[in-house]
Amino acid sequence: MVLSRRRIFAAAAAGVVARPSGASYAAETLTVPAGVAPERLARDERFWAAVARQFRVSPDFVNLENGYYGIMPEPVRRAYHRNVDLLNERSSHLLRTEYKPRADEVRDRIAAVLGATRDEIALTRGGTEALQNLIAGYRRLRPGDAVMYADLDYHSGQYVMNWLPARRGVTVERIVMPEPATRQAVLDTYERALRRYPKVRLLLLSHMNNRTGLVTPVRQIVAMARERGVDVIVDAAHSWGQLDFTIGDLGADFGVFSLHKWMGVPLGAGFLYIREGRLDDIDLLYADETYPASDIRSRVHSGTMDVAPFLTVDAALDFHEQLGAPVKQARLRFLRDRWVRRAHELGVRVLTPDEPGMYGGITAFRMPGRVSKADNLAIAEELMTRHRIFTVARSGMSGGDAVRVTPALFTSADDVDRLGAALRDLGTRARRP
Repeated sequence: MVLSRRRIFAAAAAGVVARPSGASYAAETLTVPAGVAPERLARDERFWAAVARQFRVSPDFVNLENGYYGIMPEPVRRAYHRNVDLLNERSSHLLRTEYKPRADEVRDRIAAVLGATRDEIALTRGGTEALQNLIAGYRRLRPGDAVMYADLDYHSGQYVMNWLPARRGVTVERIVMPEPATRQAVLDTYERALRRYPKVRLLLLSHMNNRTGLVTPVRQIVAMARERGVDVIVDAAHSWGQLDFTIGDLGADFGVFSLHKWMGVPLGAGFLYIREGRLDDIDLLYADETYPASDIRSRVHSGTMDVAPFLTVDAALDFHEQLGAPVKQARLRFLRDRWVRRAHELGVRVLTPDEPGMYGGITAFRMPGRVSKADNLAIAEELMTRHRIFTVARSGMSGGDAVRVTPALFTSADDVDRLGAALRDLGTRARRP
């Protein structure tokens, strides 16, 4: 694509580095300096400029809405294109022969990063499918039991929980998370809820929710629930690849994960986790007969999938491990902290706490007095049209709507500083008569 002079000048005026989509991208090998603490490396803009050169990013706007889909770095994108071509060339021969053992190797690779085993992992088309399968398939519910979720949990998970009463004869309890939260306030909220609703047998728990980015103390909540005979399905779709943890750190028996968010795998890839010894507590999906009941893959039945994303998992996990989860986590938190400090100075209400361990890169804000859906859609629109900053309005929080900001590994300090300047402009314009 050839950029017009007008577009080049407009992009430059907006502070966006214009790079035509046909330009060559660096094939350099990223080397993480030895002995440098992740928190220190997170501030090294020269290093992160090299990381950013591994991504093909639109010059038309600053993308601060990277929670929906995490774009592939160039080594992964190129591998994906090769795998798409391979699948198209080999067709059903690949699907019926080579892919099945390759899928097992992919499960092995995921398991090694997660701290699990292959037999505890089943590939899905995303975190949502994994979440639906685990909730709908949980077979220990009896009429009169209850299930529970919070207002910040993923909407698709809430929908499936709300679907259970007609199918299982249970009731649904919805709790409200404190805003902004503290670690102790979150723990107290779940402790009170579990005490108040003793019939709860299944809890949906977000490790990092997609609305405000709050990170919950999962391990403590899982232990609290287990003492009361409550099973927990942990939604880690947003946290895996963004935060530094393994499944053992969560203590969870059931979990759902996305591969196409923070691991940079092509769209259409995720997996579910069932701890060894708990498989019998999840139904076979649609009485699956493809695999024996003792095989976790019988809990997923997706039909003929696009396998190219799964053939690309190795390349994505190579890139992830090249940087390392601690380094990724530190960088995303650094970028988040940088604009949040400015937001606090401007009197913007930040919904995600600053308490260590309670946040990652995702954070939501609310302008004073602007809590409606229309308000926040307008704020996101103004950020885009006036400042060329792409964000997204979020609903579902009991305190009102907000705007979510999500940087990525290619985001620069200048990008988030631009957001700070835009927030100042929003506040100034709101005060004008």
